[in-house]
Amino acid sequence: MKLSELAENTFSIIELGNAEMEITGAAGLDIAETGDVTFLANPKYTPQIKTTKASAVFLKENETLGRDDLAVLRTKDPYLAYTRALRIFYPEPELKPDVHPSAFIDETADIALNVEIHANAVIGPRCKIASGVRIMPNTAIYEGVEIGENTVIHSGVSIRESTVIGSNCIIHNNTTIGCDGFGYAKDEERRWLKIPQTGRVVIEDNVEIGANTAIDRASVGETRIKRGAKIDNLVQIGHSCTIDEDALVCSQTGLAGSSVIGKRVILAGQVGIAGHLKVGDDAVLTAKSATSHDVEPGKIVSGIPGFENRDWLRSTAAFRRLGEFASRLRALERRVFRDDN
Repeated sequence: MKLSELAENTFSIIELGNAEMEITGAAGLDIAETGDVTFLANPKYTPQIKTTKASAVFLKENETLGRDDLAVLRTKDPYLAYTRALRIFYPEPELKPDVHPSAFIDETADIALNVEIHANAVIGPRCKIASGVRIMPNTAIYEGVEIGENTVIHSGVSIRESTVIGSNCIIHNNTTIGCDGFGYAKDEERRWLKIPQTGRVVIEDNVEIGANTAIDRASVGETRIKRGAKIDNLVQIGHSCTIDEDALVCSQTGLAGSSVIGKRVILAGQVGIAGHLKVGDDAVLTAKSATSHDVEPGKIVSGIPGFENRDWLRSTAAFRRLGEFASRLRALERRVFRDDN
């Protein structure tokens, strides 16, 4: 691909370099070779500009280069432009319509012609599988599941009864969607009595769910993951939760039942959300935070229990000096007692 074509497809502008130059791939600054385009988004990596072997680099506006042998593509967001370049050079493999002989498909299932179903996949009664769907080996799709166009279900995934999955979704290996919610009541003898989990999970379009994640179905009603949400590996989403559009849920996060996560919320790694809480639009919970109360829209929350990030930073700075403060306090006490005597 010519540099000019790459610039057009990544919404960037050639500032330096030959528009006819051939670009054949994309890679990070430290591993890029001749023919690659790279990017600089974090000043921490600026020294690598001097040694990179790339042929072109995405730079933000007003960023200086210090080299005249490297083509420059100016853009507001180098990381976004680089992502678009990666998608150009390394596209998803084309669908190969086929049903492996070892796959089992119930006779009542409605399967589009243009699908790819691999070995040992099991598709239960009354399922609906749309065109362009790719189902990898050893998947289990229970009764009444619906899967929208161009969705990819990777190996080992289990999709439980009545789950609805939209179009252009990606479900990674060994994830379970629609398992029973964790609901019990104590009987007269103080033994746990299982609450029937009669609801379902609905996953809207353009959602990606990482490996080994579990999303519980509701006891009644539904658990819903809305359009564009991205969920990492090893995440637990409890029954009746709602995750709104374009939210980002990172690895090892846990949501208790009936949590509501707003639009564009970021839950960093190992965040904990107590049940029946609401996290407002555009809020951020930093890594290892936990909250037992609602979070207002736009807030950045840290710590256990979670509170505003700026206050948390001040508190942790003070915590690191507790030993020093204790020593100073003991010295003051000795002076006070000596003066009293």
